[in-house]
Amino acid sequence: FVSVCRKQRKNVRPRKPVCRPRRNIVGCRIQHGWKDMNGLITYWKGTVLCQVPIMPSLYLIKYDGFDCVYAIELYKDENISALEVLPERVVSPRIRDVQLARKMVGKTVDHMFVSENGSDSKAPWKGLILDQVPIMKAFFYITYEKEPILFTYELLDDYKNGDLHFLPEPDQWLPRSLEGVAAENVLGRQVEHIKKDGSKRIGMVILDVESIPSVYLVKFVDDYYVYAYNVVKAA
Repeated sequence: FVSVCRKQRKNVRPRKPVCRPRRNIVGCRIQHGWKDMNGLITYWKGTVLCQVPIMPSLYLIKYDGFDCVYAIELYKDENISALEVLPERVVSPRIRDVQLARKMVGKTVDHMFVSENGSDSKAPWKGLILDQVPIMKAFFYITYEKEPILFTYELLDDYKNGDLHFLPEPDQWLPRSLEGVAAENVLGRQVEHIKKDGSKRIGMVILDVESIPSVYLVKFVDDYYVYAYNVVKAA
């Protein structure tokens, strides 16, 4: 899944950044240049899904052709150039089975994907459906045991095609725990995560998940992905 979130390089001449927004851009289509660590400019186009209330400069974005969600300070990040808010807006298709959509939220599932070994066989990824995307009701936020970052998929179609299976209660799964954080007033808290090599990552709890009260979303300083954690109340 991580490889799915990487973008191909494309040479684009850098442009002058635009000024700060004067209107709500949630639900808008955007495009911009992005300067990577080697100084090369790639061109991105996507949809603004959310503006983070506790950090209004931070937006959640789904880029075309990629399933993971990025958290970026669109009007502050120095890697962004030529940001444009496009006149087109997202039109969400009508959900025919509203009851099924509601039932899916908060459920642990096996989500079938084509195996990485090059064969046509499919393998299950255990995941947790967090919510519907408010501006794109056909899409759902989901995170996985193997990749605990935030993704978006049209899960109703996958369910009807037999590629999504609800798991029974004994098989319910929650993301890895974020220990040592009080269960009250979690939003906006600075958190630390110890990597396997012993180094620390500093992040912030940016959003809660209404369907699963113990689950929160975290954005780390050195990362553009959004991570799901289960908050364990400090003793």
